[in-house]
Amino acid sequence: MLTLIALIVAGLVGLTIGGELLVRGAVAIAHRLGISNLVTGVVIMGAATSMPEMVASIEAALIGSPGIAWGNVVGSNIANSLLILGATAMIAPIVMHGVGKRDAVVALIATVALWALTYSQMANVWIGVFVLALLVAYIIWRVNHPRVDDAEVEDDESKEPTLPLAIGLFVGGLAVLIGGGQLLVTGAIDLAGQLGVSDAVIGLTVVAVGTSLPELAASVAAALRGRSDLAVGNVVGSNIYNILLIGGATMTIAPLPVSAEMLDLELPVLAASALLLLGLCRYARRIGRGLGFLLLAAFVVNTVLLFV
Repeated sequence: MLTLIALIVAGLVGLTIGGELLVRGAVAIAHRLGISNLVTGVVIMGAATSMPEMVASIEAALIGSPGIAWGNVVGSNIANSLLILGATAMIAPIVMHGVGKRDAVVALIATVALWALTYSQMANVWIGVFVLALLVAYIIWRVNHPRVDDAEVEDDESKEPTLPLAIGLFVGGLAVLIGGGQLLVTGAIDLAGQLGVSDAVIGLTVVAVGTSLPELAASVAAALRGRSDLAVGNVVGSNIYNILLIGGATMTIAPLPVSAEMLDLELPVLAASALLLLGLCRYARRIGRGLGFLLLAAFVVNTVLLFV
């Protein structure tokens, strides 16, 4: 058991370090090539910060464990909306300025589509390609219709690595990510066997929370610096990329159906959390510590129910 836990921890460390290197390299490459801040934030940062989840899901799907792959997608989004937003609000109350309203609608639509896909138990490469095409359409729409309060990535090239070094960071980060993903998935599958629970439960909990730690750190740091827009945008954007990018890539590379056991609890919880997030983005003025505590409590209750 201790060996498996060590394997999982090593995998999570690899995903965290690899993700950080990948993001730094990707942003620096974008700036050195003259790509705009908005495109860098929406496309480059969005995709790069989702790499830990995507690597873990694809690794799991390739070795025949779709429960972990799709559990990671669903569990990461639940963790984003309940754990990350709740923990962030507990540390530094989030002032809402109507940010993320349009993106929260997209996240809710993607969630409903995932539910329908799970219910139908359909799975083929073309579904994955179609989902990835939807992501491209979303990115094009998002870039062409920015909000005036859209956050931008800082563009101080004097503090960024040179282009060759940036490429090295990107490639090195990708390599560490892949290695970390292999360790995490291997340890998670063996742990599920020893605990007598399904791969989906491990994907929904251990893998999902672990791969969401970079988003948690980013949201807390943004809230502490008074950038609530970045904290909320990070959560909403990650939810969209998790379903469209990670789900689409997983279905394309390893076309296996989403585990039907998630229809009983996790997909309803996911839909409820996506609807709550939309309501907060549209109507809430702030997310204080009281609401943050309730979000955290909901996450804990949901996690306990998975093992009951």
